[in-house]
Amino acid sequence: MQSLRVTMASLEAEHSTLPEAMEEEDDPLFSNLDLFLFTLIIGLIVYWFMSRKKAEPIPEFKKLDQPMPMTRETSFIEKMKKTGRNIVVFYGSQTGTAEEFANRLSKDAQRYGMKGMAADPEEYDMCELSRLSEIDNSLAIFCMATYGEGDPTDNAQDFYDWLQEHDGELDGVNYTVFALGNKTYEHYNAMGVYVDKRLEELGAKRVFDLGMGDDDGNLEEDFVTWREQFWPAMCEHFGVEASGEDSSIRQYELKEHNDINMNKVYTGELGRLKSFDIQKPPFDSKNPFLAPVTVNRKLNKAGDRYLMHLELDITGSKMRYDSGDHVAVYPTNDTTIVTKLGQVLGVDLDTVISLNNLDEESNKKHPFPCPTTYRTALTHYLDIMHPPRTNVLYELAQYATDIKDQENMRKMASSSPEGKALYQSFVLEDHRNILAILEDIPSLRPPIDHLCELLPRLQARYYSIASSSKVHPNSIHVCAVLVEYTTRTGRLTKGVATNWLKNKVAGDNGHKSIVPMYIRKSQFRLPFKASNPVIMIGPGTGIAPFIGFVQERGWLKEQGKEVGETVLYFGCRHKNEDYLYQEELEEAEKKGVITQLNVAFSRDQEQKVYVQHLLRANKEDLWRQIHKDNAHIYICGDARNMARDVQTAFYEIIEELGGVTRAQATDYIKKLMTKGRYSQDVWS
Repeated sequence: MQSLRVTMASLEAEHSTLPEAMEEEDDPLFSNLDLFLFTLIIGLIVYWFMSRKKAEPIPEFKKLDQPMPMTRETSFIEKMKKTGRNIVVFYGSQTGTAEEFANRLSKDAQRYGMKGMAADPEEYDMCELSRLSEIDNSLAIFCMATYGEGDPTDNAQDFYDWLQEHDGELDGVNYTVFALGNKTYEHYNAMGVYVDKRLEELGAKRVFDLGMGDDDGNLEEDFVTWREQFWPAMCEHFGVEASGEDSSIRQYELKEHNDINMNKVYTGELGRLKSFDIQKPPFDSKNPFLAPVTVNRKLNKAGDRYLMHLELDITGSKMRYDSGDHVAVYPTNDTTIVTKLGQVLGVDLDTVISLNNLDEESNKKHPFPCPTTYRTALTHYLDIMHPPRTNVLYELAQYATDIKDQENMRKMASSSPEGKALYQSFVLEDHRNILAILEDIPSLRPPIDHLCELLPRLQARYYSIASSSKVHPNSIHVCAVLVEYTTRTGRLTKGVATNWLKNKVAGDNGHKSIVPMYIRKSQFRLPFKASNPVIMIGPGTGIAPFIGFVQERGWLKEQGKEVGETVLYFGCRHKNEDYLYQEELEEAEKKGVITQLNVAFSRDQEQKVYVQHLLRANKEDLWRQIHKDNAHIYICGDARNMARDVQTAFYEIIEELGGVTRAQATDYIKKLMTKGRYSQDVWS
């Protein structure tokens, strides 16, 4: 190219003297030399364009710590055909329980002469559901949890959107649904109920009744009861017989690594290997940010409880949050419990292992990041503190050398009344975790790799953010109460996350305590118009999001914005013990940021006083704010009692001052919810 430019430039220089000569001699317009040079130039240009190579793209080199992504099969139909499966179990899961149930149902299929696969709807093209009828004796099972205010879980959001928008036919598609929810919530099992109803509307055939699991009661029992009725019905429907195999079916095989580069071993990372050493945004559930703890202080002045306030530094993370959002943190298990498990089972916890899926076609290659050590798996990846579910007892029973222990464990895993009662008493009411079960059943000593296969994953814990990003853009504040209690067996049980957080010491001596975290967006939002009044009701640690709301309203006021009434109802046991954020709240009231500060001290007098009592006492003000001034109501805290009692108080106020019936008052609140003027951030 460079030589071509030089040649053309020299030709142009030479040619520039020709016109003068032509004028003097009055020669023809183009001489032979002109034509020759012109032809030569055109030829060279054509040759250059024809012969030049297309620019080759620069190859992208993957970093060593980022393996080449595997191509993922997005057609579950083709996958089922390829692997001879006829049952697909989709799950919508936020905390892992629905996924666990889906895996159990998928595994069950083999015992009933069928072949199943568990599937995350987020990973597959759900438009292909209509093609399920192409597979003989096929069935789609949906284990669907409800999240928040009747919403789908994160991984089921796209499927939910598709169901709403889809108007095609699902003729010939067999399905059933098991819903997971909690009766204390307003929209109990809303997602499961919707999926069940919508699939029928689209022409699919319900082959077994909707199962309703209630986590406020006994979710495990609800599932086991439904499941034990479901499989015989399916055998009858499809004309197959149960294989009668009661033996354990392993899903993963153990591989021990005796000589491995420790740089390739997971040490607690959730996604990319070494992601805790080299942090790269964006940060999410698979790639949490390691936030240093800058403040960790006790909130309450006295009393037998321990309430804490932590501040997490998110400088440089590029994360943004809004008041009302949640922070998800990934705790680790108590190392004392982990060590005891290793001792009871007589294993070297520092052995490097991988558990590899025996189904090579499965998208889930390992139950947790591998290769890793048993110690890391039990500390970072597995839930060892929650009472084990019945399927774990059933699978482990074969390892008990005492026949009576075997029988009792299998009985607890059955749906017989006697078995249910034994499981309820021995496991749930006695709060026995897996270590306690091993200690109390000395003949039970399972292989640790099978135990690791069966235990559920340790889940992130969610906390309402107790700060405003307008005031604290690089800091996230957390308010929590320490969970600690003694069980009926005399064991001291400690909450995994709160005890872990309590021990996160804020230090300036070079050592930084870190918390793996990410931000989960919420619908719990201040009104778009700052001039709208807000009514906040949050006893105990339910105060958390309202600290952020108050900070934000104060900031808006400082900016010269018109800010409406800011009314807070807070409740605690004693004014001199657990009046959380007392100084901050009273200062906000003094500055006029909080226009009404109403505090119920439930045990400072003979007659207990709760926030709902203060609501009734202020009923005229509340009715004006809600009915005339367009106020937004926010409730945060306990769902089982407080949220229900508060809602009942609102019903009574609307009945009395609005002159309506209870049914009309209920409808009034429902309309406020639809308009986003009655929001709840509650837990049970």
